[in-house]
Amino acid sequence: MGKLHAALREVVAAKTKDMKNKILVLCTGNSCRSQITEGYLRHFAGDKAEIYSAGIETHGVNPRAIATMKEDGIDISAHTSNNLNEYIDIQFDFIITVCDNAKENCPYFPGSAKRFHQNFPDPAKAKGTKEEIIAEFARVRDQIKAYSIAFILSEFN
Repeated sequence: MGKLHAALREVVAAKTKDMKNKILVLCTGNSCRSQITEGYLRHFAGDKAEIYSAGIETHGVNPRAIATMKEDGIDISAHTSNNLNEYIDIQFDFIITVCDNAKENCPYFPGSAKRFHQNFPDPAKAKGTKEEIIAEFARVRDQIKAYSIAFILSEFN
């Protein structure tokens, strides 16, 4: 992951000190996009943030999401697919929706969480050969990785 990732973790550590921000990532089924985002945010924020992900529904963690993250050195195989109602009583600092459906159907969360939205394509809907589907997962993963880095740099810097 290199020097950039180590430097990113140092920025987060210096700016957050002992505070742990709570970040919720929402998607429709909590199977791909939100799981990938959770993985990257956990990686880049280190121990300075608690990262949660959930869905309007729960579809289970997609095996291809696990595989595409493993290709980039991040293990999300222990992640679980959670329903957003499990977290309704948690005071989040940030809520990130990663698909339009979740943004439109997200319930009100009490508190002063900063809300962010970025609609990523759903790689689980990719069609084509096995290689084309794997390539689509990697393409979306890379988009989410770039977003996650930018998010950490803008909110923790």
